[in-house]
Amino acid sequence: MAMAQPSKDSSAITAALILIGNELLSGRTQDANLSHLAQRLGEVGISLVEARVIPDIEETIIATVNELRKRVSYVFTTGGIGPTHDDITAECVAKAFNVPLIRHPEAKRRLIDYFETRGVEVNEARLRMANTPEGAELIANQISVAPGFYIDNVYVMAGVPKVMRVMVEEILPRLEHGAPITSATVVCDLPEGTVAMGLREIQLKYTDLSIGSYPGRANTGYQVSLVVRGADSEQVSAAAVDIGSLVQELGGRVEQS
Repeated sequence: MAMAQPSKDSSAITAALILIGNELLSGRTQDANLSHLAQRLGEVGISLVEARVIPDIEETIIATVNELRKRVSYVFTTGGIGPTHDDITAECVAKAFNVPLIRHPEAKRRLIDYFETRGVEVNEARLRMANTPEGAELIANQISVAPGFYIDNVYVMAGVPKVMRVMVEEILPRLEHGAPITSATVVCDLPEGTVAMGLREIQLKYTDLSIGSYPGRANTGYQVSLVVRGADSEQVSAAAVDIGSLVQELGGRVEQS
């Protein structure tokens, strides 16, 4: 299985996700792919550093792909590879790489076999799902056959969540892996404004970690979750201990850590 080469130093493997579709921007469809991809990438040491939701507009797709593929190790896209007129992702990715859009022979074969065995008409619209940039490799689809593809460090997947998830599992073994991202959470009963200054000092102490504050409510009343994330599990644990100590010094109660 071929392994794509990341565009950045493998000690900091990063990724971006482009969610493509007017239906996402209109609110008609709610995204279910971002959280799943972020979690699975984190488990293999790839940090998802950016996600964008963009419309089915050729210029926007091309510009976004070209911008992000130069800045991160891997770019993933979801949506826009179906049979209808507004499914233009394959064409746009081909233009981003300045290569022809072709009808991939193996993708075409898989689609024809799939449709014919089910008595479904093989028409031009359905065969559009075999279009890929020249030189692209296929991403298998174990659910509805129509494949995704990848070219260089750009991985193009379906927008349908259950199909996207099986494509992610196909992709992961091909990627350069880093240290898994770990996290620790300290839940306390103090307002964000009370812990903000001390939390900033802890962040300055642990510059390789990401520390976030997320307010909410529980049965016991107001609470804030202080979350530490990073590739160094020992530093993550140490930072969580410091945050717990900060909460107690400020007169708060640590509810969970």
